[in-house]
Amino acid sequence: MTRFKHALVTGGGTGIGQAIAESLAGAGMEVTICGRNIEPLEKVASRNPRIHALTCDVTDEDSVAALYETAQAARGNFDVIIANAGIATSAPVGKTSLAMWQQTLAVNLTGAFLTVRPAMDTMKRAGGGRIVFIASIAGLKGAPYIAAYTASKHGVVGLMRSMAAELARTPVTVNAVCPGYVETPMLERTIANIIEKTGRDEQTAREAVARGNPQGRIIEPQEVADAVMWLCSDGARSVTGQTIAITGGEQ
Repeated sequence: MTRFKHALVTGGGTGIGQAIAESLAGAGMEVTICGRNIEPLEKVASRNPRIHALTCDVTDEDSVAALYETAQAARGNFDVIIANAGIATSAPVGKTSLAMWQQTLAVNLTGAFLTVRPAMDTMKRAGGGRIVFIASIAGLKGAPYIAAYTASKHGVVGLMRSMAAELARTPVTVNAVCPGYVETPMLERTIANIIEKTGRDEQTAREAVARGNPQGRIIEPQEVADAVMWLCSDGARSVTGQTIAITGGEQ
């Protein structure tokens, strides 16, 4: 791990991204976190001198290019990329608007592509690197009412597998972590949506979500971060093109 010096974590201001950024910084790396809103990013960065906050819209190619230019000029090339930024949307297929479909794919899939593409050549020239996509169990199976989200995460898994195949003869590994429901602000919005549509109270709504996990629990962000840390370690140097499901046994 210590041979990697500079990581990028998109969506690093809350939840899974925050946990990953803090774990990487704790292992001695300089970590650039980014997102659209600077306030949560700066809050995370203020607690650790190795974490550095920059704004970026991952759906905008010029914004991503500017992020790379600024961050790499200050701290060197990225040798670890964690493509974590994402949104969750929910609607039956017949009520999924084109705008919802396009926004979901733009953030979750195109945003992931734009995040990692600039690093491929520099990682190869540098002699190694780690690329990890934060996908979802929805990238491995279908589920009702989240067609756009599911399609976007299936796309992320496909992107990961193609990149891993291209880079297989290099010391760069590419993998995806696929969690179930994780205790994050995104989950809180999901809970609120359940309450609004069903009239359930918060505890009942949370219990309904937890039942989707065979262990009967909601995953903690640090569990996802721990999987990412292993994928970034030397012990995982032969692991590439893989999906790691963190789901309590959900298939």
